[in-house]
Amino acid sequence: MTPNPTACLLVIGNEVLSGRTQDANIKFLATRLGEIGIPLREVRIIPDVAETIIATVNAVRPMFDHVFTTGGIGPTHDDITSECVAAAFGVPWEPHPEAWARMERHYKPGEFNPARQRMATMPRGASLIDNAISIAPGFTIGNVHVMAGVPRIMQSMFDTLAPRLAGGPPIVARAVHALGLAEGRIADGLAAIQGRYPGLDVGSYPYYRASGNGVAIVAKGPDPAAAEAAIAEVTALMQALGHAPIQGEPPV
Repeated sequence: MTPNPTACLLVIGNEVLSGRTQDANIKFLATRLGEIGIPLREVRIIPDVAETIIATVNAVRPMFDHVFTTGGIGPTHDDITSECVAAAFGVPWEPHPEAWARMERHYKPGEFNPARQRMATMPRGASLIDNAISIAPGFTIGNVHVMAGVPRIMQSMFDTLAPRLAGGPPIVARAVHALGLAEGRIADGLAAIQGRYPGLDVGSYPYYRASGNGVAIVAKGPDPAAAEAAIAEVTALMQALGHAPIQGEPPV
């Protein structure tokens, strides 16, 4: 089976690192990318610091098939992602003809001011990622896809971008859990199962509920049959340890 392409997400913004804003984009992108067969393998949260953005973009873009960024493409002085991506690629940061024309048509005369013009200024050679919520687009250059940080706008951009992404088989997940089972008791058997299914990610997730504690095991990967087989082995392991397996994720 051909390996699935991989993805990295760069969450850019001082407001996330300070705790002022709770990121809501990681779960959305991880889920949606999995559906189109592009597993999200790494997430980095970095500040609005030019040297950091440039260095991080250049560090991750050779490592992954797709790099996504969120945040830092608005009209204010601290929105520097676009110009930093241009610097990372070594190309000029300049008005994008199509983005500029769209935004100029959108605003009333005199309202397409220098701050808004920043949102139409992009690395040379970038292709646009349309935005159905507000007019300012994101963009793609090379394997780097630059999107807004505001969740609703980012999601709109991703909906536009997704059909253009080269993916692979969808990532599927199968799960089983057992009340009263501690991770320490299942660890050795679980390691052996993971060894038999190298194409899967077999994860162990303890949970703590008012109704009782337990552990959930999730097998995730592009091969549904392998995921089913791995979870069948986990189910048998739980039973051998004297616990009653429950298929699926535990209730929240």
